[in-house]
Amino acid sequence: MDDVAALDATAQAELVRRKEVKPIELVESAIARIERVNPELNAVITPMFDLARKAASGSLPDGPFTGVPFVLKDLLATYAGVRMTWGSAFTKDFVPDHDSELVVRHKKAGLVIVGKTNTPEFGLLPTTEPHAFGPTRNPWNTNHSSGGSSGGSAAAVASGMVPFAHGNDGGGSIRIPASCCGLFGLKPTRARNPMGPDVGDAMSGLVVEHGMTHSVRDSAALLDATCGPDIGDPYWAPPRERPYIQEVGADPGKLRIAFTSKTAGGTPVHPDCIAAVQDAAKLCADLGHYVEEAAPTLGNDMLTQAFMVVFAAGDIETMDALALLTGRQPTEAEVEPLTWAIAGLARGATAPQYLLSVTVLQRFSREIARFFLDYDILLTPTLAEPPLPLGTLESPPDNPLFGIIRAAQYVPFTPFCNITGQPAMSVPLYWNAEGLPIGSHFIGRFGDEATLFRLAAQLEQARPWAGRRPPVWAGQGESAR
Repeated sequence: MDDVAALDATAQAELVRRKEVKPIELVESAIARIERVNPELNAVITPMFDLARKAASGSLPDGPFTGVPFVLKDLLATYAGVRMTWGSAFTKDFVPDHDSELVVRHKKAGLVIVGKTNTPEFGLLPTTEPHAFGPTRNPWNTNHSSGGSSGGSAAAVASGMVPFAHGNDGGGSIRIPASCCGLFGLKPTRARNPMGPDVGDAMSGLVVEHGMTHSVRDSAALLDATCGPDIGDPYWAPPRERPYIQEVGADPGKLRIAFTSKTAGGTPVHPDCIAAVQDAAKLCADLGHYVEEAAPTLGNDMLTQAFMVVFAAGDIETMDALALLTGRQPTEAEVEPLTWAIAGLARGATAPQYLLSVTVLQRFSREIARFFLDYDILLTPTLAEPPLPLGTLESPPDNPLFGIIRAAQYVPFTPFCNITGQPAMSVPLYWNAEGLPIGSHFIGRFGDEATLFRLAAQLEQARPWAGRRPPVWAGQGESAR
């Protein structure tokens, strides 16, 4: 059964449909793989093995992924009766009493949830190193970060514990760990997936949920299973023209692709990340697309300040909401120094400043939309540096905001898609000389995941990545160890 670790979720579901394996066999195999390598990686922090065994042994829905093991990032996605920590000591024992709508849809798709994964405290940093639960290590090099904030989920998938996993993205938190761990990571269009019943509009639309996968078809099929508005949603994404799975393998045509490796503020970009983008641009040109170096103005100091006002307020809103639910306020000792410092900044902003910040972000979105009248895709690095050594973003006691300031240098490209709401994907096309994956970041028009899936499938066929194995690999067979 360990051989199934090399199969994507679609293939595992097909085994169940053909009655070649039973759901409980897939689940027991995933549990064994988690127990085998999780002590080394610290990706799964809340095992749900008994619940998973009960679900897999019962009557599962007839969905696209019936019987396939899955993990939830321990942030936003609630599962009734199972703790949701948000990566914090303050909420390490918080237990929601209901499923979020996204989890309801995961279950209807037939997924069996076997655990919840590590995340930085309240999802603040692009690395998964919470003080409360310890760091998640990168399967490609355990001295390096798996990214964040969906780093636990990414490490679980990259190491073969499960075929795919849930993640969410408010500034790059799906695409960043996908890049760090050599996975395909799609951030859908704003409001493509529901966030209810607890949340309607997280951080004024910065946040969206989906997952990280090995294969493009898994990402498309998962989005098909979960997308669409929920009752009472404040707004929703433009309807898809047809199921996303039908875009996988469809001819993308000759796309107009702009590419750049330059950041808005002139932050240096590592040579490996520049090389990855240049390589991806050449590959696209070789596939027949029109490719040229061009880029919109990706931001300025005013935009950065506006983003931080909204991002900080959203994170601290979460902490305040949890305080209401738990009936007590956090103490300084219960949260990390960075979180406490950002809380101070957020509480110092006024309501007019918040609304002005939203206006600045919306104006920027319109400017970017004009750029996409002339181009179908914008290609950038996912990150400005290869996966960071663990500890790089740790804030010293005398400078609690160091981590977030340093993070801005690391992730100058991904947040602008959260501002505009556009879909974007990190595609694992490049590994550096040290054997670390370097993602390439493809951005589509608002509402146009279809073009991204078509292009992604074409890239996957031209340069397959699913057979690459990290040194820490949970299944049988070859690894890079």
